[in-house]
Amino acid sequence: MTARAVRGQSAASAPPGDAAHAVDRAISGRYANRFFLDRQVRREEVHAILDVARFAPSGANIQPWKVYVLAGAAKDDISADILRAHASAAGAHAAEYAYYAAELPEPFRGRRAKFGAAYYSSLGIDQADQAARLRQTAKNYGFFGAPIGLILCIDRRLEIGSWLDFGTFLQSIMIAAKARGLDTCPQETLAKYHAVLRKHLPIAPQEIVVCGMSLGFADPAAATTRGVQEKLRVEEFAGFFGFATADTRAPPKFHPER
Repeated sequence: MTARAVRGQSAASAPPGDAAHAVDRAISGRYANRFFLDRQVRREEVHAILDVARFAPSGANIQPWKVYVLAGAAKDDISADILRAHASAAGAHAAEYAYYAAELPEPFRGRRAKFGAAYYSSLGIDQADQAARLRQTAKNYGFFGAPIGLILCIDRRLEIGSWLDFGTFLQSIMIAAKARGLDTCPQETLAKYHAVLRKHLPIAPQEIVVCGMSLGFADPAAATTRGVQEKLRVEEFAGFFGFATADTRAPPKFHPER
């Protein structure tokens, strides 16, 4: 084991059967799934997920999120339109905000490079093969075959604090879905095609498309081929101060079920 924790090999102190164990399992077992089964998800299930996620915290309770839920013909029509735009003029479309810094510093640049290497290797794609990478990117616009697509927006007049709140809402959706046996994939790349989305959805002028999200049942066979992404250990990102004594006992290992 290296100095980093790999998903599925994280530590947790909650005993099996405990409520905290269930939450730990949903959080540590969540990943960006890009392989979905052709299995429908009922409207009521999506509603229940959003009904839980709405309790995400937000400063002064302003609740800065807006969600457009897509299924069936509505999702298919949007996917087809975006795929046409992607095939004909991908470079002409851009998100209305910058996701990454223009000059990504270390150690973040190195982490992104490791992600790309693991991701494309798991798909059998050479990172230098731009055509293959574009074909893989295009799968985003079909929501990776998931039966449900979400388009998530925020009011452009809000500041960075509200974007932080928005992140807690996204995480709440993904954890609530995981707890119900569903998987998700958050997709910033859909924000590039906001102009296309506006042709199909009543997205107000003051709204920015933050991202999309695929939602459905993961294909367990295909999911085993995905690249495993390393996660930092607590000791690598957290400092503890003011504690009377240090507990040197190793916490029990937690292995989320697949």
